[in-house]
Amino acid sequence: MPELITPTTRLHRSWLAARDEWGRGVHQDGAGLRPTDDVDTPAGFAAWVDGLRAGEDESRLPEGMVPALYWWIVEEDEVLGAISLRLRLNDFLREAGGHIGYGVRPSARRRGLATFALGAALAEAARRGIDPVLVTCDVENTASARTIERHGGVLEDVRDTELGRLRRYWIATR
Repeated sequence: MPELITPTTRLHRSWLAARDEWGRGVHQDGAGLRPTDDVDTPAGFAAWVDGLRAGEDESRLPEGMVPALYWWIVEEDEVLGAISLRLRLNDFLREAGGHIGYGVRPSARRRGLATFALGAALAEAARRGIDPVLVTCDVENTASARTIERHGGVLEDVRDTELGRLRRYWIATR
């Protein structure tokens, strides 16, 4: 049974296997991974995980970042994906990134994991009074669009952004 867990150094090897399946240097929506993060060494991975766990602490955030919560989608200690909930929007997130970002590793897709994770993140958004929630996806990603629509996403528009052509959905959490 899949679950959302707070990132942990205990799953370093499993996380690396998931990352390698995506491909090194490939962006993973919801993971909070930046190109400069050292995740290969134990010390670097620990520092990165610590930063994810402290995502709500604005005093520890790099400039331009907003407070966020991060979870990994895990089943039997296998990292299957990640999801993040940004607690507020800046201009970039309002235009392109949205409140929630998520990704499921290629071998774990088509199992309902994104639907499960999005539902849990929406419940947390509701608990925190975030309503409505903006969720975006690439215009070509019909699986993600269906996931968002399953949770009541209402398409606002399709627009060209610095992340490419995106569908922008709003989801009521109350």
